[in-house]
Amino acid sequence: MTDIKLTLVVACALVDADKRVLIAQRPPGKALAGLWEFPGGKLERGERPEQTLIRELHEEIGITVKADCLAPLTFASHAYDDFHLLMPLYICRRWDGEVIAREGQQLAWVRANRLRDYKMPPADIPLIPHLIDLLM
Repeated sequence: MTDIKLTLVVACALVDADKRVLIAQRPPGKALAGLWEFPGGKLERGERPEQTLIRELHEEIGITVKADCLAPLTFASHAYDDFHLLMPLYICRRWDGEVIAREGQQLAWVRANRLRDYKMPPADIPLIPHLIDLLM
């Protein structure tokens, strides 16, 4: 039996006043470039998932989020060829600042029932029905 690396990544479904969800397109040069995903990132050593989202959302899209505005919604568990991804998805409806692309990525505000129109990594796809149930 081989050891499979477990990677913990945390993601956030930012929801605006019109019940649209923010997704970001992975820029050229990154793994899975061109695919659309929910903002977030890998946990750093010693971080809690909420701390990771606060850090990543500020770094990636320039907003400030408080931990009590992050609510766990669901999670994804997906086996890629060389690692297994575990990805909790949080929902956030309140933040400070304007959403801007700080890392060269494209951003889109999308209705939950239109998320399937965007090509996403395999781990993100099972999250879509939960957002549809919540927002539609």
